[in-house]
Amino acid sequence: MPEQRTDLIDSRESEPYTTGNSGPRQSLWWIWLIVAVVIVGGVVWWRHSGATPDARAGGDPASRPVMVTTAVARQGDIGVYLDRIGTVTPVYTVTVTSRVQGEITQVYYREGQMVRKGDPLIEIDPRPYQAALTQVEGQLAHDQAVLTEAKIDLERYQQALSRNAIAKQQVDDQQQVVLQDEGTVKNDQGQLANAKVNLEYTHITAPIAGRVGLRLVDPGNIVQANSTTALVVITQLQPITVIFSPAEDDLPPIQQQLLKGKRLTVDALDREGKKLESGTLLTLDNVIDPTTGTLRLKAIFDNKDNALFPSQFVNVRLLVETQHNATLIPTPAIQRNAQGAFVYVIKSDQTASIRTITPGTTDGLVTAVQGIEPQEVVAVNGFDKLLDGAKVMVRTASKAGGGGSGQQPQTGQNAGQTNDNQSAPGASKGSTAGGKNGARHQ
Repeated sequence: MPEQRTDLIDSRESEPYTTGNSGPRQSLWWIWLIVAVVIVGGVVWWRHSGATPDARAGGDPASRPVMVTTAVARQGDIGVYLDRIGTVTPVYTVTVTSRVQGEITQVYYREGQMVRKGDPLIEIDPRPYQAALTQVEGQLAHDQAVLTEAKIDLERYQQALSRNAIAKQQVDDQQQVVLQDEGTVKNDQGQLANAKVNLEYTHITAPIAGRVGLRLVDPGNIVQANSTTALVVITQLQPITVIFSPAEDDLPPIQQQLLKGKRLTVDALDREGKKLESGTLLTLDNVIDPTTGTLRLKAIFDNKDNALFPSQFVNVRLLVETQHNATLIPTPAIQRNAQGAFVYVIKSDQTASIRTITPGTTDGLVTAVQGIEPQEVVAVNGFDKLLDGAKVMVRTASKAGGGGSGQQPQTGQNAGQTNDNQSAPGASKGSTAGGKNGARHQ
């Protein structure tokens, strides 16, 4: 039976189709053909009608201009700066202590008050020292009278000796008595001066002009003579100094400028880079620290607005020299690759061309470079889409600012900004690349 069934099945499959059973197979073939035509037609219609103009042009990047912001290179001056962290240090800091013992009766100063030299600060009970002064004055008056009497007796003895009425030894003895009394009077005068000084020490005044700290004593406190306990601390604020420590490799150019007699400008900046005060370099230390390889420098500031506070940390910016007639471009325009630094120069036909450059001194958002000429136009953003020879559409053009003054250039700020969100990534990349250009000083 199984063999007969197999033969039956094979015989059915081997029979040709007849006209009666060909209808369903032909219907399926036409359905698949219609579906394929519809899909192809939809794709063609979407590519030619449904896509946006930008999408249709996406396949050909060279046909779509790249939106960029540009700046014009210019010739000018740029400062060579040395940036370090410094500590604000007062010229004078005085810790006032008591030289006499007694009770504090008055505290004249207010906490944080600005005082002038000679202003009263603290009063110690002066009555014991006034009494001691009176005693010394009385002793001095007594001894002066004794001295006067001894001198009168000496004069009489000398007259009697001239008449041979007394022996010479008596005159000599009287002369020594006079000398003894003179010594006693001089000792009294010294004690009188000491008593006056002690009485003056009960009136404590400001030895310098400056700012008073927090109150350390109160009326009624007993103070000891020559104690190390501070009564008040005064710190001078005007002028004030800042100490910073550049590396020993930065010392030669600084010394060269000082030997020429130039006054080097120093700016004190806060953490955000805002200038607090401008001053000048005062002096250099006389030895390099062998453990750190740095040298301490001191700059002095007028500090008229009290912007600098003792022990404050500030960013110090020392202008070492000024380079003249340098070619300046915005720092965000500088890019880097494996071959080095380069910029995109925008030609007159509105195409971008890669130009290899050599960056130099950087002053904020402006950098001195070699490899391009003044008045050439460079791109400052849009670098994520720029290619060598690509068409560009310039958004704005301006001159590269900057100079030796150390002020942030207006052009560099404009170059780093964009007018739409699409160009923002390019500007950010340009700023990052420019920031890697090197140290500010050289």
